[in-house]
Amino acid sequence: MMEMKRVINRDTTKYLGKRVKVSGWVNSIRLHGKIIFIDLRDRSGILQLVFTPGNESIYKFAKEVRPEWVIEVIGKVLKRPPKMVNSKIETGKIEVSVESLEVLSKAKTLPFSIEGDGYEINEEKRMKYRYLDLRRGRMKKNLEERQKVIQFMRDFLQKEDFIEVETPILTKSTPEGARDFVVPSRLQQGRFYALPQSPQQYKQLLQVAGIEKYFQIARCFRDEDPRADRQAEFTQLDLEMSFVDQKEILDLTERLYVNLVKKLFSEKRIQKIPFPRISYQKVMEKYKTDKPDLRKNKNNPDELAFAFIVDFPMFEWKKEKKRWGAVHHPFTRPQSKDINKIKKNPEKILAYQYDFVLNGYEIGGGSLRSYKPEILEAVFEIMGHKKAEIRRKFGHLLEAFEFGVPPHGGIAPGLDRFLAVLFNEPNIREVIAFPKTGDSRDLMMNAPSEISEEQLKELKIKISKPKRGFK
Repeated sequence: MMEMKRVINRDTTKYLGKRVKVSGWVNSIRLHGKIIFIDLRDRSGILQLVFTPGNESIYKFAKEVRPEWVIEVIGKVLKRPPKMVNSKIETGKIEVSVESLEVLSKAKTLPFSIEGDGYEINEEKRMKYRYLDLRRGRMKKNLEERQKVIQFMRDFLQKEDFIEVETPILTKSTPEGARDFVVPSRLQQGRFYALPQSPQQYKQLLQVAGIEKYFQIARCFRDEDPRADRQAEFTQLDLEMSFVDQKEILDLTERLYVNLVKKLFSEKRIQKIPFPRISYQKVMEKYKTDKPDLRKNKNNPDELAFAFIVDFPMFEWKKEKKRWGAVHHPFTRPQSKDINKIKKNPEKILAYQYDFVLNGYEIGGGSLRSYKPEILEAVFEIMGHKKAEIRRKFGHLLEAFEFGVPPHGGIAPGLDRFLAVLFNEPNIREVIAFPKTGDSRDLMMNAPSEISEEQLKELKIKISKPKRGFK
């Protein structure tokens, strides 16, 4: 006899009058008279199981079952009595009369309830038991909607003739802004990889390679000081294009987000199309911030006010370091081809840089890139780097630019912040499957953690113990 295949709860409606095998978690148990009702939960939803005293051994076994146990049952799909119909769920017109029951695994009492939104529960506890918190309907829906957004982006860009290319995670440490996470090399002892703050140099090198239209859903890593609503690792839509100007990049981005919202979130209203494009100077004068909330009604969560902020300064003075730094990053193209002007008056030079904002949050940024080696070298010199250091750290990029490089630029909208705004969530941790705390701890995996002495010896690394003060 062929073994029965499992049917997901949602599909049991197609098997009226037939026997099915279903599996999942015990969501709730109810006793009405002598009849036991169990709501079985799987990835597709809830299904009502019915146990009657007529099948004595199964009925007795069902009395022992507890919430969140994982069970498998075989039974017949029947119509519910008219008074028992539940119009709130997809399987609300049917139920399964159980003929056999198997407990696949038992569960301890959960540390918190997974019913409801869960906002009232201590967040650190939710993060420690994230695999339980993700059983919550709201969290599961966030992950499902996140996947739909990513898939829409992929489909849209592929139709626009973009190629999705994965770039390395183990790369080189370069001064691009935030601190790098560094990874020691066992085979090249005394040397280190870095995790990418973004795929910045790789996507530019792909333009040298002639790809012309690149994108990926990129993981990025930044070793920043503790911040309440930042993550050490995050996800962005990363894209780069050749032979384009700033307007073409912003137009493409606008088209993508307008179509995404209209297709997947029709209940949302985009306040203004085309998206406003406001200069950095004007936005600072009017709103005192470069990420203004432009909604007319800020109490309306379904209103989306997108905007682009353009014409940023190229450089800013770093008081603590007593030198110029790039407002965005050093690969941004200055709005001047005159190297002498750039060097003499860095404070007056604007950049082909743009930020993408939504409802008071920065959800992305990008720029046209410097593709002429002499311009790029001048920018690094203004930032205090000596020529030898520039060649040591960026020689690979400068050399690549000597083999024919097209004018290019791109943008990198962050997924996590955009989704948090879109889903009306209070922070980005609610839209990430396994987030970290503000100080970059993973409470579920207890990371970061110490490694063994054997691993340290293999890497030829010694841990410097902090000195104790004298009494």
